[in-house]
Amino acid sequence: MRPPVDVCVLILSLSAPGVLKAMNNIPALQEPLPILGMGMVVLGLVILLLLLTVQNQKKVDPLFYVFAGFSFTCMVGLTNALEQDGFISGFMAFYLKTGEPHLRTAYAVMMSYWDGIVHLLLFLTIIHRMFKGKSYRSLGLLWAGSSIGHQIVHIPGVAIGKYGSNIQPAFWRNVPFFLVPFWAASLLFSRPREMPVITADKIIAEQKKGLLSRPVDLLLSLLLLGAMAFSVFRGFVVLDCPLDACFTYVYQYEPYLKDPVGFPRVTMLVYFFYALPLLTVFTYGLKTPGCSWMLDWTVFFAGAMAQTQWCHIGASLHSRTPFTYRVPADKWWPVITLNVLLAAVPALLALRCRNNPAYFLKPVPEGQTSNEKKKN
Repeated sequence: MRPPVDVCVLILSLSAPGVLKAMNNIPALQEPLPILGMGMVVLGLVILLLLLTVQNQKKVDPLFYVFAGFSFTCMVGLTNALEQDGFISGFMAFYLKTGEPHLRTAYAVMMSYWDGIVHLLLFLTIIHRMFKGKSYRSLGLLWAGSSIGHQIVHIPGVAIGKYGSNIQPAFWRNVPFFLVPFWAASLLFSRPREMPVITADKIIAEQKKGLLSRPVDLLLSLLLLGAMAFSVFRGFVVLDCPLDACFTYVYQYEPYLKDPVGFPRVTMLVYFFYALPLLTVFTYGLKTPGCSWMLDWTVFFAGAMAQTQWCHIGASLHSRTPFTYRVPADKWWPVITLNVLLAAVPALLALRCRNNPAYFLKPVPEGQTSNEKKKN
């Protein structure tokens, strides 16, 4: 009897360290171009094996190949993280030398842990639900936000940081991993959202309440405003604003923002130019009834902020970051608290929208009953 598809994907993913071990012991495969070529060959073989795995399925969602293929690379990331932290050895030395040397940085190590644990668990859960006929749209949007947040910091960070002068051919393997999540996100956003019908009376009653009558939304609005202010401030810091407050913060509180690897600077600029507008429209959505887009975009944004903040916080404390750029011991609590809140607020907002969506919906037509499903 053939095992479930999600189990087959997990088994395939677990073969990644073996592939790395073999390449690490074959000198002919350790040059820049052969590394890129072997990466493409291995990816092609993974896709072929996935096609064989689901050949008896009547209909396969095209996103299955995305989630299953990316699962393999998750194990590559986890292998890298474990080797850089000294838990294993003999897998990644060749790749770090002539492939992607930036993967030894603290930011990349934290990124690899996230990829190898959080993304892998998301993929396996999504694939399990996919073949059980259950909805996975919200989990998919969470991953899409996380993956896009990962790549829009990772790729520019390498290009403008100290590793930008040593980009090898293998680095360009990141291009499909940058583009595919955008395509996957567009598919997921275009699919109908399913949720139990909420009666028109309840929707109307919720939408009549002002912000002061909704204490949870009021608190979230204040937290969003705080996140906006923090994003603006740190954007000014990495843009070398001459204000005394910026100078004091970067040298006495969060010197990691000046780390020449480039990742923290890009992260703050992404927050300044992309997260800040989204935080603004979310504040508007909490104040204005009927903004149904809040139900999807808050999930997407929560994934992006969780991933980028995990990497940023972890890297600012990691031993691979030079001591002068780590968060000072006496400033640890205020800096880490603010950074954790910046990751937590979008997650809390997404949970609020999901658990009580009535305020964000349009009124239900009178003919519908509570037993029906509404595609909003």
